[in-house]
Amino acid sequence: MSGVTESGVTGGRSLGRRFGWLWAAYAVSTFGTRLAFDAFPLIAVLVLDAGPAQVAALAAAGLAVGAVVAVPLGPWVEFRRKRPVMIATDLIRCAVLLTVPVAFAFGRLGFAQLLVVSVVVAAADITFRAAAGSCLKSLVRREDLLTANGRFEATSWTATMFGPPVGGAAIGLFGPVVTVAVDAVSYLLSALGIRAIGGGEPLPKHTAPDRMRSRDLLEGWRFVLTSPGLRPLFFNTVLVNGLIMATAPLLAVLMLGDLGFAPWQYGLAFAVPCVGGLIGSRLAGPLVARFGEHRVLVTSGVLRVCWPVGLAFVGPGVPGLVLVMAVEFALITSVGVYNPVFATRRLELAPPDRVARTLTAWTISGKLTTAALTALWGLLASLTGLRTAVALAGVLLLATPLLLPRRDRGHGPGSGQGSDSASDPNSSADPDPDPATGAAGPAA
Repeated sequence: MSGVTESGVTGGRSLGRRFGWLWAAYAVSTFGTRLAFDAFPLIAVLVLDAGPAQVAALAAAGLAVGAVVAVPLGPWVEFRRKRPVMIATDLIRCAVLLTVPVAFAFGRLGFAQLLVVSVVVAAADITFRAAAGSCLKSLVRREDLLTANGRFEATSWTATMFGPPVGGAAIGLFGPVVTVAVDAVSYLLSALGIRAIGGGEPLPKHTAPDRMRSRDLLEGWRFVLTSPGLRPLFFNTVLVNGLIMATAPLLAVLMLGDLGFAPWQYGLAFAVPCVGGLIGSRLAGPLVARFGEHRVLVTSGVLRVCWPVGLAFVGPGVPGLVLVMAVEFALITSVGVYNPVFATRRLELAPPDRVARTLTAWTISGKLTTAALTALWGLLASLTGLRTAVALAGVLLLATPLLLPRRDRGHGPGSGQGSDSASDPNSSADPDPDPATGAAGPAA
């Protein structure tokens, strides 16, 4: 089946019907997730009367414990067909999320249940992303990876722009757990979309070992840290993501508390600039065609860290709101260009038999780093003040371009794999359409 003659056309280029189903599955689950943005903290506060310490523990523990639980799952996914793994993790997320509205309806919802659900969802999310990267690499040709990642990026920013406001309105009308139920249904629809991809998926060339060894668990990190092309990207993206996300709670406290912005103004300040993500994702392909992948990767990687320091100077009223929107627009536009190019480079450099382990190691490292920096910056803000902590993160971000690759080291041993999408019987299946893996999201 040809990957360039069927449906799924956007921007004048077709990636095939099978990619179209994958894209549709990603779109529906992403909109569901963005709709349920911050649902658990809201439920903890509004339903369970949780305090700040419990809310912080819920966010950090779910992220960190879920990442640790996912450590052995990368090697396990590597040696199995990827689409069944993706369907299973979608169904697991659907099932565990549905327990929240059910327990709420019967008056049995508790903090411990929210914590367990957040851990299971986080681990399943990492596992899905690991399988998804391999799936994408097999469904589209190598020269179409950037186009595919650009579409995921644009979808993510569209969902980020519309999902939280709609979710907030739904919570106001129907109560705090309705968005969780919608998110659960979105995973069910995603599973159906992945099932509809169809076509055979051969087992990976390498069979699973009889017994999992410590070397197998650490193979993803070993490969990333010994790869001249991936190592600088790894340290750069993990640190940039962590520093950007660490300041998010501080900005919320600064804007909603000290500066007195209304919640709708706060939401508007971060929703409108998402238009920049759409612009950036559309520019990525033409820029790469004109200037080359490496130059665009480095330039956009530098530009994306030039703006956050400006958030330390936000003031009250309309001028402050305009400043936040301008900074976020510049940041998100730069990220919109960087993310699909980065995600494509990472898939090109990862051999087919290491994609899942590479993405698992990357995502786990990112989540743990973000959790640690978020906790550290919370402590720092309590000691030095909100603005000082935000400013320090911005200054440190200005130094992160030193970690970007200085020269193009080629596309690595795995770059030729998946070049014939569905026609290669030995290719491993795997799409990487998730923000945390680098294909989308403000901190990818």
